Amino acid sequence: MNPTSAPLARPLIIAVLAICAGLTSTNGWSKDVGEFAEEGVQRLSKYLQIDTVNPPGNETRGVEFLAAILDDAGIDYETAESAPGRGNLWAKLEASGGEKEPGLVLLHHIDVVPANRKYWSFEPLSGDVKNGFVYGRGAIDTKGLGIAQLQAFLALHASGKPLNRDVWLIATADEEAGGFFGAGWLIENRRELFDGVGYVLNEGGSARAFGDTTAVLVEVTQKVPLWLRVTSRGTPGHGSAPRVETSVTKMVRALKRISETEFPVRVLQPVADMFEGIAPFQTGEDKEVFASIGHTHPSNDYLTGLKLRNPGAHALLRNTCSITRLEGSSKINVIPAEVHAELDCRLLPDQNPEAFLAELQTIINDGDISIDKIMGFTPAVSKTETPLYKAIQKVSRNYFDAEVIPTVSGGFTDSHFFRDIGVTSYGYSPFAFTVAEFSGVHGNDERVSVSNIVNGVKIYYELLEEFAAR
Repeated sequence: MNPTSAPLARPLIIAVLAICAGLTSTNGWSKDVGEFAEEGVQRLSKYLQIDTVNPPGNETRGVEFLAAILDDAGIDYETAESAPGRGNLWAKLEASGGEKEPGLVLLHHIDVVPANRKYWSFEPLSGDVKNGFVYGRGAIDTKGLGIAQLQAFLALHASGKPLNRDVWLIATADEEAGGFFGAGWLIENRRELFDGVGYVLNEGGSARAFGDTTAVLVEVTQKVPLWLRVTSRGTPGHGSAPRVETSVTKMVRALKRISETEFPVRVLQPVADMFEGIAPFQTGEDKEVFASIGHTHPSNDYLTGLKLRNPGAHALLRNTCSITRLEGSSKINVIPAEVHAELDCRLLPDQNPEAFLAELQTIINDGDISIDKIMGFTPAVSKTETPLYKAIQKVSRNYFDAEVIPTVSGGFTDSHFFRDIGVTSYGYSPFAFTVAEFSGVHGNDERVSVSNIVNGVKIYYELLEEFAAR
């Protein structure tokens, strides 16, 4: 992966510097937005060195790091552990006098996924800053975003600007394993925190550079995860005496059927809107098909090609299941009575989960195989006719000369917890990436460019000023 920030036009850079200089002279800051932005690079470096790999998480280590920064800034905060070591933190800048608008939450998760050092070209938790990048697991997902939010939040506090709404900074545990010790736990156990909250800005979208042009993608909904445990049963025995059929052979047959199944294509309206929005940035057949995907059915040959070159886009057109875990005998010479497999299924937002499970059972077609649900969420869509979405559009035009495109995410984030309680939630990041730059997210050699962090803090601050300042 080779992240590079999309270049800002020269007039826009001059405008940013003018804005920063004006803020400094008007409000008497001890430092301007640019200094907060530069400071973010080293803070991200330190944040990445804190081991919050989930499992087990140990997010309290990250909470302590963030809390020390808030202490230095004189900002009050609270923390809570949902379980030993599973820390969460929240801080609030309160609205000034007068009628208060619905509050805004800046949300990121502290935990990161594991990294196999064998396949990395550097230490995954190094936090090294070199060659124009900050290196480490979580640089994009989502400690980099968290630092951009933090530094913009600190700059807003330092500016002394009166606010028309409360602005929250919230850092949570466990998103990478479902969020039940983090955002989900806060909503269940600290529900009063979100009284008066109307909006959440979270991970899930960013600016994307397509050659010389840029589009800003804002996630408004996502496919629904349905994680399943499949169990196959049979007569156990000794490995030296193979049986005609065993729990293992049944499982192999079942998984083959699942892996070879292509669920029907269904283009939902949010997906059609997304594809049509990004169609001008595509090339070849993709450009034509994306532009008309809402009312013409792509051919099977096209869908196969799309799956090969852009599996993420392909996955938005149908339900999917990935076989991710297998568990058999504990000894090589024992035929087990039970074997297990786990599936990461992602459903289109209008799919009935129970109907899907019944369909999967029919595909397997074996009475000795059962399916149990490990985890599943409910679907929800955030509307785009809101003041926050308009503010994102305005800032995106200013900084990237780009239009905002509502998108559907193939993965899931903690936004669904907030959508379930009626809070408008957008996946939005102030960073600009090329199409290929996300290979490090949940993959190898994750890193983020220094320019993305520096520009990202400035962009995020401008968004907060636009949306929350009186």
